[in-house]
Amino acid sequence: MESTQHSPARFTVIVPCYNEENGILGTLQMLRQHLREAGPYELVVVNDGSTDRSGEVLRQAAADDATLRVIDHVVNRGYGAALKTAIRHCRTELIVITDADGTYPNERIAELVDACQDIDMVVGARVGADVQYPFIRRVPKVFLRRYSSWLARQNIPDINSGLRVFRRDIAEKFIHILPNGFSFTTTITLAMLTNYYAVKFIPIGYKARIGKSKIKPIRDTLKFMQLIVRTGMYFAPMRLLMPPAGLCFLAFLISIGFDVYQKDLTEKTMLLLMVTLNLTLVGLLGDMIDKRSNS
Repeated sequence: MESTQHSPARFTVIVPCYNEENGILGTLQMLRQHLREAGPYELVVVNDGSTDRSGEVLRQAAADDATLRVIDHVVNRGYGAALKTAIRHCRTELIVITDADGTYPNERIAELVDACQDIDMVVGARVGADVQYPFIRRVPKVFLRRYSSWLARQNIPDINSGLRVFRRDIAEKFIHILPNGFSFTTTITLAMLTNYYAVKFIPIGYKARIGKSKIKPIRDTLKFMQLIVRTGMYFAPMRLLMPPAGLCFLAFLISIGFDVYQKDLTEKTMLLLMVTLNLTLVGLLGDMIDKRSNS
């Protein structure tokens, strides 16, 4: 069941929900409490194929609240897929995303929306003293953040925060490359930064979640890494490929120097030269395609 808001909304809050029967009502109550001061809004929850009572809870909540719309996925399609479904159904220029598990400080949403009036995206960066998540998730985050910052040529305090505000038309521009899983936020961050959109990071806290986390640290870190490499090939191919090309060229110089000393040109030297040339050409080609598609 869906219900719509009669007055024009200033922004839309999207909440993807998968098996959050114990936390979703508390999150919705907190959102209603704090969003009243932010002006007219619309609240969209995507029930992403939940197998618990989340769907039933949401349908009852929508029947009692005209600001809430519920969209159902018949099967679980993933965090990013839920966000993309909701983005296609939004009617406002500004979109806010947050989680259903009560981890993000949703009382800060009005502040983030105000900060996004003149820029393209505002990210709630989990760098405050009251950030709570397991140590096993901190280690890969440090590496991913630094590598992403290097790709984007600027500091990224939080690459995959799930509390942010962005403009719908920009999200729709990149929607064909945004993944269906948790890497949605990682990809949209890199996509915007490498295309020189205005992105602002505002420090926020982060609480321990209600219920069991759906994130698997090792598996999802590998997926994040794969997505970062793929996004780098989309938007910063020279930045991504020049370091390995430079290493191969250095190895080629060392190898050919040794071959000259031995007076014997080896296949290893020729292979290093070919790899260097191929990496350079692929980087140049990718850079030209990227610039042509954005011209």
